[in-house]
Amino acid sequence: MKIGLHVADFTYPNGPAGLADDLTRVAVAAEEAGFARLSVMDHVWQISFLGPPEHDMLEAYTTLGYLAARTERVELLAWVTAVTYREPGMLAKLVSTLDVLSKGRAWLGIGAAWNGEEAAGLGLPFPGTGERFERLEETLQICAQMFAGTDAPYEGAHYRLARTLNSPLPLRRPPILIGGGGERKTLRLVAQYAQACNLFAGPDVARKLDVLRGHCADVGRDYDEIEKTVMLPLDAGERGEKIDDLLALLQEMADLGVAEAHGVVPRVWETERLELLGKEVIPVAARM
Repeated sequence: MKIGLHVADFTYPNGPAGLADDLTRVAVAAEEAGFARLSVMDHVWQISFLGPPEHDMLEAYTTLGYLAARTERVELLAWVTAVTYREPGMLAKLVSTLDVLSKGRAWLGIGAAWNGEEAAGLGLPFPGTGERFERLEETLQICAQMFAGTDAPYEGAHYRLARTLNSPLPLRRPPILIGGGGERKTLRLVAQYAQACNLFAGPDVARKLDVLRGHCADVGRDYDEIEKTVMLPLDAGERGEKIDDLLALLQEMADLGVAEAHGVVPRVWETERLELLGKEVIPVAARM
């Protein structure tokens, strides 16, 4: 099992003036500790269960470009891109640019979006749920077409692109991860379009993976082709007192076929916490 770091909070003790240096320290420490992936949220305000909306939040793809320049091996993605915040042709261009400048380390993490409050606050598009899923499917089709180098027109119900030219192409075709556990729509889109799914670790993971297996059978997709990932807290405690509990949870997920656990490390600017995970958790998880 691989371990990934999700940076979801940018309100650090040094404030905005120190944020660039703090993020560099976090990214370098994560890479040196052996984290496989590094992600940021695609939100423009902080989300409620992490803090008040007034807390610091950076734009995702600008931040990923910055992190690409300060790392060498760790894979990079937005966890996950809100589909309605960017036009799909521009999104494909953003991810392709990230892939070229990171020398082939970009993923496209994407979902149907959910934070209507921040969208209304900044005037971002946020149609109803049904339309957001329709736009998600069209965006997946457009990105796949542009990543593959096809420049044919695209004609959908919501998006019309006259020529899907994408030059330069990404160095590798960015894998697509779809976030969310919706059993009727989201997991069906995973079976049709994605290289990875993402679920929240919990008692329903096994059932949702069974649902995904069924969708794969329906569309003729090999279930084993899809990487299973989960989001969970990566909290080993200040001195490692929670390591055993964390390893037990990781083993439970690995036994279900989960290949990557991705999550937030409390007080991540204290990079000793990343070093602890690199010594005591990541090598053990790699053998699961």
